[in-house]
Amino acid sequence: MVWRQTARLFTNRRLATAAGLAAAGALALPSSLCERATATSTIADTAARRPPPSAAPSPPPQPHHDDGLPIYSKAEIAEHVSPERGVWVTFQGGVYDITAFVQNHPGGIEKIMTAAGQSVEPYWSLYRQHLMPAAAGQPPAPKQHVAEILAPLKIGRMDPAELAAERTSKRAVDDPYANEPERHAALKLISETPCSGETPQTLVNDNWLTPNGLFFVRNHHPVPRIDEAAYQLRVEGLGVTAHTFGLDELKRLPKAEVTATLQCGGNRRGGLDEVKRTSGNAWGAGAISNATWGGVYLRDVLAHCGLQSPMRRGVRHVQFEGDDGTKASIPATKAFSEYGDVLLAYEMNGEPLPPDHGFPLRAVVPGHVGVRNIKWLTKVVASDEEAEGVWQRGIAYKSFGPSVASLEGVDVAKGMPMQEMPVQSVITSPVAGAAVDEGEELTMRGFAWSGGGRGITRVECSADGGATWHTATLTDGAEQPLDRAWAWTFWECDVPVPPAPPQVAATPPPPPDEGRTTREGAAAPPEAGTKPPSRVTLAVRAVDAAFNTQPPDAAQVWNLRGLANNSWHRVTVQLSEE
Repeated sequence: MVWRQTARLFTNRRLATAAGLAAAGALALPSSLCERATATSTIADTAARRPPPSAAPSPPPQPHHDDGLPIYSKAEIAEHVSPERGVWVTFQGGVYDITAFVQNHPGGIEKIMTAAGQSVEPYWSLYRQHLMPAAAGQPPAPKQHVAEILAPLKIGRMDPAELAAERTSKRAVDDPYANEPERHAALKLISETPCSGETPQTLVNDNWLTPNGLFFVRNHHPVPRIDEAAYQLRVEGLGVTAHTFGLDELKRLPKAEVTATLQCGGNRRGGLDEVKRTSGNAWGAGAISNATWGGVYLRDVLAHCGLQSPMRRGVRHVQFEGDDGTKASIPATKAFSEYGDVLLAYEMNGEPLPPDHGFPLRAVVPGHVGVRNIKWLTKVVASDEEAEGVWQRGIAYKSFGPSVASLEGVDVAKGMPMQEMPVQSVITSPVAGAAVDEGEELTMRGFAWSGGGRGITRVECSADGGATWHTATLTDGAEQPLDRAWAWTFWECDVPVPPAPPQVAATPPPPPDEGRTTREGAAAPPEAGTKPPSRVTLAVRAVDAAFNTQPPDAAQVWNLRGLANNSWHRVTVQLSEE
């Protein structure tokens, strides 16, 4: 199996510090650990698993600890770094057999295998989406879903004497997140380290160009601090005369500006989670923002380095690599097209790029998923292959459809990575739970956008859950060319508020599994024993220049990684009482 080969490849690999890890590519689950249905079957398999008879025997375990589990030395644990012997890791003194989980790790097999035979703590100190915030002086605890996965995988404990000696001798390591940039207080943080923050929906329609401080943030690692004077960009590859640019040299090339909306592939993942748990940050609808980017066209930089005929040279992809180790690539047809408008950007809304958004240089790939817009750019490669790594070839940004709830038997490498994104629309006003007047006209506002530069040709709004529709007026952004509409389009629509439905009896207490908070615009449930207020459901859908439209239900686009939710956006509001 491929994962067995990969396991052997990483048998002797060790990364001692978080700083070294950031450079090499770390143990990473993109945001959350895994989809629970996958985890459930994995837990059941692993809890019952022990090394097969053909495996070399482990040394006899030491006497049991007071929790009834055997005690293992560091030397014993370090031997379990392959599928044949089993893959073991440690966390806060516990020993865990993760062999059966490795192949379902959404961050990639090669990532999780870097911790094989040793502690995951140095990695999780960097990828803190696994951990709950800890009080000062206290060790961090895993998040609930992480703990649920770990618990049945526990097979023993580390030798107490070795553990005590290790803690005594361990040198203090600087917190890799100690120098994170200051962020606007209005950003809606989904994760603090690494930072994932949404643009507040109530502020979106105030500015067609999102202010830099309110632009959504999606980081996979600590923010690099790069000296502009010492910065270098390496350009190389097929047909390229390799060259290293400083920022000043790039700025001497002809400047271009492109206004483009960027959207995280997981935007609106929270709505998919309401269908069934996915993997990743439970984004609302705010992982999307718009800016005017200034820089130099990618095609001009490559031409400056001698690449004149990319097709004849066999170039099929252009790869990007960031200072944080993130790698991605885009098709050559996008990179070299005069209509593709791919930038190497050093400005954002007329100012130098903020640290969170890639200072001093980033790729801007209009119409493509956010992860292709690599920040803190250090390398560009013209290639006949896609970029290596989980962000391009792994599960992180691939969708396998509603029927695939586990990666068992799935050849992830054959899956198509996300590039252009589907048509999208969102209601920004009114907000969920707002009071509206029955029988009056209500003004709905929001935005629509589609990947690939496909302009928005129509937006339709409903105040009765989709039974009837009204055509919205397109406002800011509507003037863009329909084949190069890289930025979102604002819209507004006056809709009649329907009458209240017939009153029903007081609400009984909800079952234990109901009443949870939702992220896709549902108002909070009424308290037990109270008469529910009358509610109506607002909905929006958009049509782009290729006549693509949005599916009605999130269940139709559900996928294991929680990507590309473009189902109708719904908001539930309450009818005002007379």
